[in-house]
Amino acid sequence: MGDGLNWSTEWSTSIMWIAGVFVATAIGCAVIAAVVTRITVWGRQFRRLAFPYFSPRGEAGWRPLLSVLLLLLLTITSVRLNVLLSYQSNGMYTALQQLDAGAFARFLGIFAILATIYVVQVLLSYFIQQLIVIRWRVWLNDHIIGDWLGDRAYHRGRFTRSAVDNPDQRIQEDVASFPDDSATLAVGAVGALVSLVSFTIILWQLSGPLPIFGTEIPRAMTFIAYVYVIIASVIAFRVGRPLIRLSFLNEGLNASFRYALVRVRDNSENVAFHRGEEVEGNTLSSRFRPVIDNMWAIVLRTVKFQGFNLAISQAAEVAPVLIQAPRYFAGQLTLGDVQQTATAFGQVHDSLSFFRNAYDQFASYRAVLDRLTGLLDADAEARALPSVWLEEGEGLEVHDLTVRLPDDRSLVDSLDLTLTTGDALLVTGASGSGKTTLLRSMADLWPYATGAVRRPLDDGALFLSQQPYVPLGGLCTALAYPQPADRIDDEQAIRVLRQVQLPHLVDRLDDEVDWARELSPGEQQRLGFARILIMRPRVAFLDEATSALDEGLEHTLYTLLRDELPDCVLVSVGHRNTLDQFHNERLELLGDGRWQVTALHP
Repeated sequence: MGDGLNWSTEWSTSIMWIAGVFVATAIGCAVIAAVVTRITVWGRQFRRLAFPYFSPRGEAGWRPLLSVLLLLLLTITSVRLNVLLSYQSNGMYTALQQLDAGAFARFLGIFAILATIYVVQVLLSYFIQQLIVIRWRVWLNDHIIGDWLGDRAYHRGRFTRSAVDNPDQRIQEDVASFPDDSATLAVGAVGALVSLVSFTIILWQLSGPLPIFGTEIPRAMTFIAYVYVIIASVIAFRVGRPLIRLSFLNEGLNASFRYALVRVRDNSENVAFHRGEEVEGNTLSSRFRPVIDNMWAIVLRTVKFQGFNLAISQAAEVAPVLIQAPRYFAGQLTLGDVQQTATAFGQVHDSLSFFRNAYDQFASYRAVLDRLTGLLDADAEARALPSVWLEEGEGLEVHDLTVRLPDDRSLVDSLDLTLTTGDALLVTGASGSGKTTLLRSMADLWPYATGAVRRPLDDGALFLSQQPYVPLGGLCTALAYPQPADRIDDEQAIRVLRQVQLPHLVDRLDDEVDWARELSPGEQQRLGFARILIMRPRVAFLDEATSALDEGLEHTLYTLLRDELPDCVLVSVGHRNTLDQFHNERLELLGDGRWQVTALHP
C-alpha cells in the first residue's frame, strides 16, 4: 500500500474525487435537511431559525448559501488531505523499514507540500466559518429582536399563558451560540461522514481475515470498528440523555439568578433605606443554590458520560495494532501498512463516534433551539391576544370600551367618550378602580379590553407614566425619546429645560450618565413634560405625571402645557383637586364597572 504507484494514483485522482464527493455531499445534505426539518421537532425548530436566512429569496440573497457551499468544499478537501497524508505516512515508514533513504526524502518532500496545503485549508476554513457565523448572528439578532419588539410582543407577552423567562438572556446568549454551534456541529458531522467513507475504503483494503471461535471473519478490522463503535454509541446515548434537560435548566436557573442580582443593583437605594440586605441575601441564595445543584448534576452526569467515552477511545488506540500484529510478524504487512491501519481505524472510529462524543454539545444545542423557538412562540401568542379596535382619528373617541381584569372582574363597562380639540379629561377614582389600566387599554397595551378607540397614532399621541422612562445616553436622547436625539438641537433642549424648571441641567446636555439614577423622581417627571413640549402631540395621556411634585410646580407645568399646546387633548389621571382647573370634564370610576362623566367648568 505504501509504494510510489499507489501514491501517484491517489494524487492524480484527488481533484476528481473532491469534485465528485462535493456534488454528492451537497445533494445528500440538501435531501437530508429537507427530510429532517419536516419530520422531526428539532429539525422544524432549526428550519424556522435558519432557512429564512439561507434561502436565496432572503434579504442576503445567494451569499449565505454560497458561503456554506465553499465551507463544505473546504471540509471535503480537508478529508482528502488526511487520506493523502495517510498514504504519505505509509510510504515514509515503509522507506524507513526498508532503509531506503531516497524514498524517505521523497516522502518528506510530499509531506511538506501536503502540510502547507493543509495549513492554508485550515485557516481559510476557519475564516469562512466565522464569516458565516457572524453574518448569521447579525441577521438572527435583528430577526429575533424585531419579532420581540413587533406589535409590542415584549410587553404583551407578560399576559400570555406560556410567558417565557428571561427573554433578554435568550436574545443575548442563545442568539450568539446558535449560529456558532450550528456551524461547528454541521462541519463536524459532514467531515465525519466523508471521513467514514474514505477511511473505510482504506481500512477494507488493509484488513485481513481473523479467526474467531473456529470461524474466519473476512475483512475483520472493518467489521470490528463498526460493531465496536455502534454498541458504544448506543450505551453512551443512554448515559448522556439527561444532559439535554440539565442544559436547559442550567440556562434558566443562571438567568433567574442574574435577574435577581440586577434587581438589587437597580433598586440599591430602596434596599439600603430599608436595610434589606439580609432579605436580599436570602433571596439571592435561594436562587443560587439551584444553580449549584444543577451544576453538580451536570458534573456527575458528564463524568459518567465522558468517562465511558474516554475508556472506549483509549481501547480503540491499541486495538488495530493488536489485530494487525500477527500479519505483520508473518510478513504480510509492512510497518507503514500497520501505521496506516491504525490511522484509518482511528479515523473510522472517530467518525462513527462523532455523534457520541458530541452528545453533550448536541444537548446544549437542543436547549438553545427550545429557548429561541419558545421565545418566537411566545411572541406569536402575545400578538394573538385580543385588543381594542384602534384606528387613526382626531381628538379622542371611545366607543363601548369594556376593561376587565385577568380573572374577568369588570373595571369599566361600555365606556363612551368624545374629546375634541383643546378638551381635557381628568380621570379619578379610588385606588385599584382601574384608572391606569384604562389608559393602558386606550394605548392597546391591556389585552383584557374590548371596544373601539379612535385617536392619533404614532407621534400624534404621547403616554406619560408616573415614572417616565429615561433611556441610556445623553440628555438630548432622554428629551427626544422615542424620537432620535438629533430631532432637537441644543438651543431647543436648553429652552425646554428652563421651561420645566430644570435650568441646572442645561450645561450637562452631552453627559452620558445613568440619568434614571441621577435624576430624582420629581426631576424625571419634569423631564416627561419637556418631552410633551418637544413632541407637541395632538393627544397626551398623563398617568399621575405630577405625583412627585408640589402643587406649585404642578400648577406651573399644567399652565405651561395649556399655554404652549392649547389644541392638545389632555387625559390626566390624578387625585388632587388642584388639577380640576386644567380640565373641563371628569371621568370618575365608581367600581364594579360603573363610571360617571361630569363637567368641571365651561
